[in-house]
Amino acid sequence: MSGHNKWSKIKHKKAATDAQKSKVFGKIAQLISVESKKSKGDINSPGLRSAIEKAKQVNMPTDNVNRAVQKGKNDTGAALEEVFYEAYGPGGVAIIISGLTDNRNRTAAEIKHMLSKQGLSLAQPGAASWAFEKDGEDYHAKTTTNISGAENEKLENIIETILDYDDVQDVFTNEVVTD
Repeated sequence: MSGHNKWSKIKHKKAATDAQKSKVFGKIAQLISVESKKSKGDINSPGLRSAIEKAKQVNMPTDNVNRAVQKGKNDTGAALEEVFYEAYGPGGVAIIISGLTDNRNRTAAEIKHMLSKQGLSLAQPGAASWAFEKDGEDYHAKTTTNISGAENEKLENIIETILDYDDVQDVFTNEVVTD
């Protein structure tokens, strides 16, 4: 009965949590690099300060943050750019997907593919953003859409699928769950 001892369980659990942390740290490091490049490494700039605060919220090591700032300051490689996509989810919920990419065409195709697998499609620019207002780096719902528990479960699966893609940074929705 190999693989059934306490250490094996701990090892598998640790591997899963480490993989999840790595994905989050990678996305935040990418964001810090972009903001660092925009501000030419000035840590006092609002965008870079906000990105560093996000890193602190998820307990990202200071060495990783400093490396990402230096990478953005010294980076002469492919430029990452911000992209925004809009869609409507189950029950008419407005969805905004924000990300960073070095290839707009690849990212757009990948987002379209993920949405089509869920029975959704991309909306025209401005079609869903009217339901949100921008507050710094985040979007907050101006209007809300009531959805049932089943629709919420489907929406959560869609959001989880989208967030698994490396180029996606955040997904914003305007849903309110009612049972």
